[in-house]
Amino acid sequence: MKTFFVLGALFAALGVGLGAFGAHALRAALPPEDLATFEIGVRYQMYHALALIAVAWASTQWPSGATTIAGWAFVAGIVIFSGSLYLLVLSGQRWLGAVTPIGGVSFLVGWALLAWSAWRG
Repeated sequence: MKTFFVLGALFAALGVGLGAFGAHALRAALPPEDLATFEIGVRYQMYHALALIAVAWASTQWPSGATTIAGWAFVAGIVIFSGSLYLLVLSGQRWLGAVTPIGGVSFLVGWALLAWSAWRG
């Protein structure tokens, strides 16, 4: 599905930009542990941006509702997991760390559904 390819490419581009922002603009402003947290958000965003591109390809091979849900689970995971880490670091609101695992579960659901789609296809 073209939507997931486009979203994957956009999330990847945003990941590159956020990675550069973290490496240059935030390095002097944040303690090392916060920079590490920010980098985890960027890393998982990039992994799952590529996963969205894989979903776009998989939907041409094994079109199913599971493939589509996998793509939306990856989108939700990026927004919730990576987004909560970015906000935690930039705002100092540590309670956002409680939201992060919801995004992690979304990633796990996406991978399981992608595997299911390939298995059933």
